[in-house]
Amino acid sequence: MSAPSVHPIGVAVLGLGNVGTEVVRILQENAGDLEARVGAPIVLRGIAVRTLGDRGVAEELLTTDPHSLVARDDVDIVVEVFGGIEPAKELMLSALNAGKSVVTANKALLADYTGELAEAAENHRADLYFEAAVAGAIPVVRPLMQSLAGDRVDRVIGIVNGTTNFILSAMDSTGADYSETLAEAGRLGYAEADPTADVEGYDAASKAAILASLAFHTRVTAADVYREGISSITADDLATARALDCTVKLLALCERVLGEDGQERISVRVYPALVPLSHPLASVSGAFNAIVVEAKAAGRLMFYGQGAGGAPTASAVMGDLVMAARNKVFGGRGPADSTYAKLPIAPMGDTPTRYHVNMQVSDRAGVLSAVAAEFAKFDVSISTVRQEGAGEHARLVVVTHRATDSALAATVKSLSSLEFVNDVTSVLRLEGTSE
Repeated sequence: MSAPSVHPIGVAVLGLGNVGTEVVRILQENAGDLEARVGAPIVLRGIAVRTLGDRGVAEELLTTDPHSLVARDDVDIVVEVFGGIEPAKELMLSALNAGKSVVTANKALLADYTGELAEAAENHRADLYFEAAVAGAIPVVRPLMQSLAGDRVDRVIGIVNGTTNFILSAMDSTGADYSETLAEAGRLGYAEADPTADVEGYDAASKAAILASLAFHTRVTAADVYREGISSITADDLATARALDCTVKLLALCERVLGEDGQERISVRVYPALVPLSHPLASVSGAFNAIVVEAKAAGRLMFYGQGAGGAPTASAVMGDLVMAARNKVFGGRGPADSTYAKLPIAPMGDTPTRYHVNMQVSDRAGVLSAVAAEFAKFDVSISTVRQEGAGEHARLVVVTHRATDSALAATVKSLSSLEFVNDVTSVLRLEGTSE
């Protein structure tokens, strides 16, 4: 099918940080190839920045008035890489309400406001694309929305934050503690000056909300995601993991679960977990990301690559931009937001998984049987028990079969009250096993 016209597609870029700079570079350096792929020239109309100055682009392209830039009649697509909630949300809604397509990498905004943005896109026949919002260059949003649209996705599990993966990988390989490794990550540029969003799991939770919404056709927000960070992980936890032929990863998990009433729910959670070395996610090291999708017909699919950075994220932005531009040229639209299933969110307490419980105990006769009795009291089945050392500070390590989070929490509370349990030093979930 030939293009109905060669009317140029005007693009406004909001933000000129690492990602915005790469997007502008690609637009300018690859103009000829992009025109051939789209069927019309893609013309950069302007770039909104917070402050003017020497930004390495033509001065006439720069503006500190993003609202006027978005409102221009010659702008057809808005690329939002400002980040944050406002003014990004207001600008994106303004563009969509005017029938202009939006491409964004803003996971924090999408995790809470996709519904409002998608409604505006639907009402005004515009596209809303956000491949770059999850895992940088890794193509996972479009496969979930399109390639697997005819399949049933049962589970999505992934490493979606490069900072935490770098820290945990470094702790595992060097034996250093968390604070020392975090400082090194900051020196190398892998951690922000304020790393809270990364190390406490907020960034991963936003991405998990987006993935769950797409996978299960249900609106999920960041508030629905159970979240734990990695700041409490110790060198001892990594050493224990190695003894179990495991490693520790901060995981985003989205899966279908059945409640006691037989009703299907979805569980969405982020936390550090033991992962067997035999699992494909265990080998993902450094700042790389990977996502495993388990679908009924397709089986297990793995997506791996650079999950952050200016150039990788810009690659995902440009893929969306080309799709949006083609739709402008040929008069079509991308797939609409799908939330028909409206599945309820499972409370974390009802979510089953396996656990690794590490405790310091007094090595006395009957301790093992008493500890086992506490697990049995709350219907938590024990898989293995290992004792290390002797005397008043022996270590007892228990690995369970699948149990609910509430049952495990009750067990740990009860264990802590026993006279011969000096301390429950750590509780880690165990993911990626068949049991």
